[in-house]
Amino acid sequence: MKFSHSSGKPPLALNTSIQYLKGVGPRLGEYLKQKNIYTAQDALYFFPRTYEDRAHFTPIRHLKIGERQTSFGTIRSLGEVATRIQRMKFMELVVQDTTGILWLKWFRYNLSYMKKKFKVGSHLVFSGEVKHYRNQLQIVHPDVEIVENPEGDTINFGRIVPVYSLTQGLYQKTLRRIVHQVTSQTESLIVDPLPSEIKKKHALLELGPSLCEIHYPSSLQPIEARRRLVFDEFFYVELALALKRSKIKKETSNGYPTSTLLKQKLLASLPFSLTAGQQTVLKEIEGDLSKPHPMLRLLQGDVGSGKTLVATLSALSVLEQNHQVALMVPTEILAEQHFETLCTYLAPLHISCTLLKSDLKKGEKTQSLSDIASANAQFIIGTHALIEEEVVFKNLGLVIIDEQHRFGVEQRLKLKQKGGNPHLLFMTATPIPRTLAMTVYGDLDVSLMTDLPTGRKPIQTKVVFESQRLKLYAFLRDKLKAGQQAYVIYPLIEESEKVDLKDATRMAEHLKNIFSGFTIALLHGKLSSDEKKEIMSQFKSRKINMLVSTTVIEVGVDVPNSTLMVIEHAERFGLSQLHQLRGRIGRGSLASFCFLLPSFPTSEEAKIRLKAMEQHQCGFRIAEIDLKLRGPGEFLGTKQSGLAEFQLANLILDQSILKIARQEAFDLIRKDPRLVAAEHQGLKQTLIQRWKTKVDFMGAG
Repeated sequence: MKFSHSSGKPPLALNTSIQYLKGVGPRLGEYLKQKNIYTAQDALYFFPRTYEDRAHFTPIRHLKIGERQTSFGTIRSLGEVATRIQRMKFMELVVQDTTGILWLKWFRYNLSYMKKKFKVGSHLVFSGEVKHYRNQLQIVHPDVEIVENPEGDTINFGRIVPVYSLTQGLYQKTLRRIVHQVTSQTESLIVDPLPSEIKKKHALLELGPSLCEIHYPSSLQPIEARRRLVFDEFFYVELALALKRSKIKKETSNGYPTSTLLKQKLLASLPFSLTAGQQTVLKEIEGDLSKPHPMLRLLQGDVGSGKTLVATLSALSVLEQNHQVALMVPTEILAEQHFETLCTYLAPLHISCTLLKSDLKKGEKTQSLSDIASANAQFIIGTHALIEEEVVFKNLGLVIIDEQHRFGVEQRLKLKQKGGNPHLLFMTATPIPRTLAMTVYGDLDVSLMTDLPTGRKPIQTKVVFESQRLKLYAFLRDKLKAGQQAYVIYPLIEESEKVDLKDATRMAEHLKNIFSGFTIALLHGKLSSDEKKEIMSQFKSRKINMLVSTTVIEVGVDVPNSTLMVIEHAERFGLSQLHQLRGRIGRGSLASFCFLLPSFPTSEEAKIRLKAMEQHQCGFRIAEIDLKLRGPGEFLGTKQSGLAEFQLANLILDQSILKIARQEAFDLIRKDPRLVAAEHQGLKQTLIQRWKTKVDFMGAG
């Protein structure tokens, strides 16, 4: 749909401050800024969330109750009506057409304004949800407009109209008027920087018409306009990722040999062989490390797939050249476990490991910092304590960040900056669906490990209801007698007045009575580091039979003899979180069992999550389901991951467009790595000006 310029008035500039548009002013301008609308151009890119079909008028007699519909009539009467209850008043207009009568009602209104605006005999177009009350058809708080010709081309009727996301002080009519003003006066000013060959190749509309059509479409589904604008959203994010990758690949870093004596010794000492997946990924990482440019690689492996061993083997080529390796993890429990595991691997190779965490005693911390600065510490494991200013590395060659989505962009960047362009390896046991990997981690090479070590058995997962609790306890008792160990997980540490949920503290005492004769311990995040370490040590050495815990055990805890898990109030946990918790068992050769106990009643979405856990073992399949249920922002945690928030693009529905946009962006940067070509200056300026806030997150992998 095209709009002509207002006669006699110069067109708006795209950078005109929103408050200077006709009918806006400072007060309304402040409300618009709450929706990030600062300029005329921002209004163009404030897309509708949906549309209403007001192009067709339904006679009053044929209006359908419960549906939002549009009709046309003549005002027969109007006035203020007093109710018998609480002395309330409301404004009522009675309208009619040739087929029937309908009542329009307002409970919030300005009486003088309403009497001035509406007159008996005026023609009225109205829209809203039709209701039936005391034998009357009515619409409460309708959208209305006085018109002489209902088929006339107005902003709010006679066409498909946009419906926008609102905030306090903003109304649909106001936004439609502002956006209409902008589209009608700026279309000729919109410069389309997308190369013509890309538009031609993929049959993409021009930018100006696409922006106009998305606001005032000719049909309820402006497919081609949306397709062009979705392409743009993906393209500029991928362009920024491609630029970042190109820049880093031009940096120099130390290259390390792929075949090392240390690696051969460690492999020879293992009581098992690497899986095919581990061998493939190890070759990919070693290939990166051998090049004189920084590695940027994401290692995705399902829970228990052996990522830590692969990372350790990869690190040996760096360590053998007397360069340091740093491993940053999100929790102290995980740091301590990695420290123990790595010491087991590396001590026979005479490689020193150092643990750095926030609660070290002063003397221990001073010694650790000294060892790191002098390179006496070769493999350093730590939490966010690694990025503190006082931590100085002598020759950092490789940075490994485990469960990297749990760290903010700035935290990841700080660790990277502690070395002279060190190689970067990110690891996660939270499978990232392909579409998210192409946007959030689109500048990284991705390695996947989907196979589990030999001998591992699928974890049998079952939803159990309250009526089956005694039967479940009997099953657990038999397994505990056989020497196996169990986790029982609760969402809360202590009883809460806000929610009626079982908590770990009270239930630990209750379970001690139920399972008398067995040793039961309580683990949660409020315990000191030493207390948590002692409890986990006793559980690992089989002195504790049952561990009652919160989600503090979600990531990385490895106790091969634990074969049983009960998750109470399972509906309170996200799907990926349930999968991570389940991954704490099934790490040995014995059959393992996970029981999910939901509260009653259970929402439909919770039932889908629990059913998915019963049906699927593969973390990548579970991640895809979780993404569909929660959306990308909640799936990753937008602030932590730096996920660009798309207005139109949907990572699930628009995968085909994303693949095309990514390919075109990376192809373009391969040809013009710094966007210096004259024909690409528009792209460069658009990336900086229009998309800056959406690509700022790309500073740190």
